[in-house]
Amino acid sequence: MKNLKRMIAAMLGGLILCFPIVGCNKKDDKTIRLCEVTHSIFYAPLYVAINNGYFNDYGITIKLTNGGGANNVMTAIASKSADIGLMGPEATIYCHVEGQKDYPVIFGQLTKRDGSFLVSKKEEPNFTWQDTAGKHVLAGRKGGVPAMTLEYVMNQAGVDTKNSNFDTSVQFDVMVGAFEGSDEYDYCTMFEPTASEFVAAGKGYIVASVGKDSGDVPYTAFSAKKSYLKDNKDTVTDFLRAVVRGYNFMKEHPVSEVAKALESSFAGTPLSSIEAAVLSYLAIDAWSATPVMKEEDFNRLQDIMENAGELSSRADFSVAVDNSIANTVAAELL
Repeated sequence: MKNLKRMIAAMLGGLILCFPIVGCNKKDDKTIRLCEVTHSIFYAPLYVAINNGYFNDYGITIKLTNGGGANNVMTAIASKSADIGLMGPEATIYCHVEGQKDYPVIFGQLTKRDGSFLVSKKEEPNFTWQDTAGKHVLAGRKGGVPAMTLEYVMNQAGVDTKNSNFDTSVQFDVMVGAFEGSDEYDYCTMFEPTASEFVAAGKGYIVASVGKDSGDVPYTAFSAKKSYLKDNKDTVTDFLRAVVRGYNFMKEHPVSEVAKALESSFAGTPLSSIEAAVLSYLAIDAWSATPVMKEEDFNRLQDIMENAGELSSRADFSVAVDNSIANTVAAELL
């Protein structure tokens, strides 16, 4: 996405001066300042790990902040106001392709599929992606992975998105309201629990999972500066161990227990909505069982970005991704 690339470049080059420069944590300080791109049940294993005390078991204190966008997360890491960022790998890919030298590297994966669902105004029990042809689809922000992945899935089904109502003009945070309030839209993508709550309110129907039909994509990952990973290797290793334990808890316990483990992270969201969201994401195998990112999945993400016309050249997997710590944690799972 050209706008995102420009925003990242500008913020790293200029807005970085607005942040106080804070040095890396001392080796005996196991506090991790974690900046997430947004707050979502889609990142559930992380919150389970926090709420169940798995980070505490390793002596790690998590200070979680919401960046409100990948560009802000990248800036926080560059300015050293955050140690680790949770965001889509596309942000690192853009920085790599633009030739920026001091950008975070990806060291662990959290989600492996798109977490959005296609919602229709009408019930379509026999829906296929070809049904979106000629329809007005609210897709999300141009150049964002949700919109690019949706476009990829539609194109794979033979649907032309270049000369149709594939709409990327509506901001992500107001998409649902726009969809509900106007008859001009036929479909809208929604993450959980919004999608299930929309359906429960009788306002629409979930007709497809974008992630299920896109295949494995490294959708959300943890990134940090190379220097931080080098100076805090043991702490980062324990960090990934805690996240994996959060995932394992979700796989091994009833969804009602998982929802309770997430409840304190989503105040005001009914347990029933949390349960529905967890079930939806378990059904499409959204979360990574291992933090190791596969090169073929990384390349599929770049295929998706190229298909959307948002990637001028390819990023080198061996440069953008450092699996050394993740491989250590994955070996312990065998």
